[in-house]
Amino acid sequence: MRLFKLIKRFERDDDGAVTVDWVVLTAAIVGLGIAVLTVVGAATDDYADAVGSHLETQTVKTTY
Repeated sequence: MRLFKLIKRFERDDDGAVTVDWVVLTAAIVGLGIAVLTVVGAATDDYADAVGSHLETQTVKTTY
């Protein structure tokens, strides 16, 4: 009888399943964040290079 109670309690215990759900959800969010940073970072680098090139061609007027 005690073994059956232990098995029934084990079947009803879902703490492990909830933990797995949270781990999977967290991993998905982290993966999405890394993907977004990769795309945005590459675009930002290209834009910063373009701005830098434009600024290098500009002259500064020192007299008025």
